[in-house]
Amino acid sequence: MRPTRGTATVAGVLFLVTEITAIGGLALYGPVLKGADYVTGSGADGRVFLGALSELLLAAAVVGTGVTLYPVLRRQQEGAALGYVCARLLEAAVIVVGIVSLLSVVTLRQDFASGAAGSDAASVRTVARALVAVHDRTFLVGPNFVLGANTLVLARLLYRSRLVPRFVAVLGLVGGPLICASATAVLFGVYEQVSPAGSLAALPVFAWEVTLAVRLIAKGFDPVDPVDPAPSAPTAGRPVPVAVRTAR
Repeated sequence: MRPTRGTATVAGVLFLVTEITAIGGLALYGPVLKGADYVTGSGADGRVFLGALSELLLAAAVVGTGVTLYPVLRRQQEGAALGYVCARLLEAAVIVVGIVSLLSVVTLRQDFASGAAGSDAASVRTVARALVAVHDRTFLVGPNFVLGANTLVLARLLYRSRLVPRFVAVLGLVGGPLICASATAVLFGVYEQVSPAGSLAALPVFAWEVTLAVRLIAKGFDPVDPVDPAPSAPTAGRPVPVAVRTAR
């Protein structure tokens, strides 16, 4: 059995899109994430809107990878393949929550700038910090904990099926648990999420997704032998074994 070349290409492109849009979104969000006075200042709303658009594309690509790969993965282990799709959906949903929280900061800034009744600088900053904190936690849960889990599931399926070279799958088998461990360290305050330690822990997952994407685009899936779960037909004139009759 050889999965379609087109499926591999689409999946590879979507994996590259997730990397590009994730980095682009984080870079574009810079002012609203780092500037404590963003909500009471002149702001950079257009930049935040571009960041939100980038992350919307990220969420769509995340879902797309799961949906695209499902027909291939379910031939290997249907339960795990379905789990991977569900995990990708969860990751995308968490990302969207983060997008909404930062767009709410922009709305709050615009209302404050227009002199909305009952708003003062101190309370507006407090609400804005809370909304940014929501985004930070969605970034921890979605692109860290959930990403680590679905990376492990996909890498395990690809390792067992040999649809890609083993070294590619091993990157995911290492990167998935590592980014989960890093997220746990961030959760307990060992180091900041956006820090040298956090970036170093994310490198194997980044290498896994980029390597997998390039492999799928360049060469597609490796051929694998078909799996036929049905028992072979008994030889004519010979009795059917009891175990086979029972299984039927």
